[in-house]
Amino acid sequence: MEVQEQGVDDAVACAQSWRALAGLHARIEQRLERALQAAHRLSVVEYSVLELLSRQDRWHMRMQQLAAAVVLSQSATTRLVARMEDQGLLSRYLCENDRRGIFTEVTEAGLRLLTEARPTHDEALRAAMRDAEQLPEFAGLVSALRGRAT
Repeated sequence: MEVQEQGVDDAVACAQSWRALAGLHARIEQRLERALQAAHRLSVVEYSVLELLSRQDRWHMRMQQLAAAVVLSQSATTRLVARMEDQGLLSRYLCENDRRGIFTEVTEAGLRLLTEARPTHDEALRAAMRDAEQLPEFAGLVSALRGRAT
């Protein structure tokens, strides 16, 4: 009976941790979205794509990899990249070695926008974390994310 109770306790603790993580994520994402939209007319996912591509060798990545990295479906990623391409922030081209592969690359305009938006993003993230740290349901998680034990 004790082993079964331990399993139930573990499941409850896991569910509570998951809800806290999901809640913290939603709060942070909402704060980032408002700040980036207001200052740069840029969504969180668009910022994430620019930031991710800027860290890649030659600033590009396969569409499949990009979709996995930003946690979007292939079709949603295609629509997002097309929209950003229309804005001059990204470009796409066929892979030389595998004609089925498509690379997405950040443009100079995309890098400029990322450079402009980074301080807004970073300040909104810091503020969201500070605010969340004041709430008992998130304090331990924020501390863990910052690498500090509570």
